[in-house]
Amino acid sequence: MSMDTELQKHYALLLGIGSPWEVKAVELKLAEKKVEIELGWQWGQDAKCPECGGACSIHDCAPERTWRHLDVMQFTTLIRARTPRAACPEHGVKTMAVPWAAPQGRFTLLFERFAVDVLLASGSVSQACELLGIGWETAQELMRRAVERGLERRQLEGLKHLGMDEKSFKRGQSYITLLTDLEQSRVLDVVEERTAEAAEQLWKTLSPEQKQAVEAVAVDMWEPFIQTIQKEVPDADIVHDKFHVSKYLGEAVDKVRRQEHKELMAQGDETLKGTRQLWLYNPQNFSPDQAEEFSALKDLQLKVARAWAAKELFSKFWEYQEEGWARRFFKDWFGWVSRSRLKPVVEVAQMLKRHLDNLLTYLKHHITNAVTEGLNSKIQSLKAAARGFATSATTAFVSCSFAESFISTHYDSLKNPGRWPPPLQTIPFRRMIRRVFIGEARTSISI
Repeated sequence: MSMDTELQKHYALLLGIGSPWEVKAVELKLAEKKVEIELGWQWGQDAKCPECGGACSIHDCAPERTWRHLDVMQFTTLIRARTPRAACPEHGVKTMAVPWAAPQGRFTLLFERFAVDVLLASGSVSQACELLGIGWETAQELMRRAVERGLERRQLEGLKHLGMDEKSFKRGQSYITLLTDLEQSRVLDVVEERTAEAAEQLWKTLSPEQKQAVEAVAVDMWEPFIQTIQKEVPDADIVHDKFHVSKYLGEAVDKVRRQEHKELMAQGDETLKGTRQLWLYNPQNFSPDQAEEFSALKDLQLKVARAWAAKELFSKFWEYQEEGWARRFFKDWFGWVSRSRLKPVVEVAQMLKRHLDNLLTYLKHHITNAVTEGLNSKIQSLKAAARGFATSATTAFVSCSFAESFISTHYDSLKNPGRWPPPLQTIPFRRMIRRVFIGEARTSISI
């Protein structure tokens, strides 16, 4: 067997190419640092219609195309081939699909997969472009195609508990709104703005049957969101979760602290100086010194101590299992807070009273928006990766992440993992990928 034949066989194994395709030639261009692999169809084999999959005769071959593949020893690797066109009796003359690339793609599937890993692991899109040797527009195209692949494989059956939340996106009052699947910890869709129109746009991504199956939605007390949920999924319960209630009460405690600290400082009293975190932290996480200092502060009959006590006491509300007992607790708690004359806390208590029915639904569903808040932090990380570029680019990057981030840790879902070359199976990005979206666990690439 000649050296050329051995080389062709070697590259056929690396590419996972088998009958009816074969490696015709391998050309090394040292000056250009390129390896060009020519693939060809084994004549005598039937063609396959890309529309119906039926066997048929070959009409002719399309003009030669080139695809960028994974680099070989730092040499840019290109695949060249003329793709046969099938003469299907039903669909006419159609260009056949090739096993190494998606239709209309300029890169092999393995290169696109590797590029997604690099984009996820890099500090910015521009850094990934430099590592991959591609341009910004090409990176955007790769991310768009990754999104399409992920969304095609995403299953949306059995959506029962959803979350809706907003995230600060750019400077100023700019937001995006997220719709999340709380049970599977995944983003369903993201739109710009924090308005009723934006929320309605999110619900349009679900079919009537999917919306009918929704049992509850965790959401903040933002009225446009509430009205949209009541309109789009009228049979679903609205749940105002512990996360947002705790946030509102914590902010009220801090307002009381700031007001009282200002009053005390006017009298030359620095009792509350440097104590902000003590009133906001969970006492269970205090160090011994912090616990001692906080215990002393609570005994000083401070207004902020009473505000903190109101916040801590309300946490008992979530422990009730019966609605009647929870209502009774809230009535007693609301009465005590109303008599406290702590305006910031009273205002929050009045807001909670207006939304009491949607607080009580937590006892039935026990869902929170903690999942959505966790995803928000990951969006923040991904947003930073697209710094300096348009908002739409960031949105594409976010979508790319949740659509394909699981592929790297789920090779069992690939069509034939044995055909993947060793370099791809040892890419050093797994730890980085774990920091992005936990998306579809069964996403796969057809190769």
